[in-house]
Amino acid sequence: MILDPATTPRSDLYAFLIRAIAPRPIAWVSTISHTHRLNLAPYSFFNGVSSKPPAILFVCSRQDDGSKKHTLLNIEENGQFVVNMVPESLGEVMNITATEFPHGISEFEKAGLTPVPSERVLPPRLAQSPISFECELHDLMQVGADEVGSGTIVVGRIVLVHADESVLNDGKIDYDKYHPIGRMGGMEYTRTLDRFTMIRKKYTPDM
Repeated sequence: MILDPATTPRSDLYAFLIRAIAPRPIAWVSTISHTHRLNLAPYSFFNGVSSKPPAILFVCSRQDDGSKKHTLLNIEENGQFVVNMVPESLGEVMNITATEFPHGISEFEKAGLTPVPSERVLPPRLAQSPISFECELHDLMQVGADEVGSGTIVVGRIVLVHADESVLNDGKIDYDKYHPIGRMGGMEYTRTLDRFTMIRKKYTPDM
């Protein structure tokens, strides 16, 4: 099968991409508006960028009517956000916050979640999340026109990390305690219970 983006319907191409690019980690992004209204939403086009400076990125796509999502509007207003990680125990409530609620309705309240003050940014972090990254906006890059299917790459510089002792072992993340989940295609998610190890080899001339 060959897919030509020039002739493939956008919805079909999107459905293929989210199934092929999998599993994807989930950024549960908390933001705050200039009127101090809270927003919490999950994004699965998400990854790390660098360690010096420490930075992460996620992609905020447009809503069905082509308008900007509340997350992006809030970040454009104050240049700050928090990325909260999603363990399996929080999967169901995370899914509630994926609902496109009208502006001004707090996903924290709808999902029964607890915002707690961050230390270096204005948006709160999520009390229930075992790992959170307080971020200052580094850059925004719009990909595509202002329409459905386009996205804004949000790059944040990490200014503080919160890691609960419940998911650590001697200061390192223990996956048997952490249990992060990943996004697949459609409505599917994946667990991280089945793992394997491969040692990366160093180059030698006789390879």
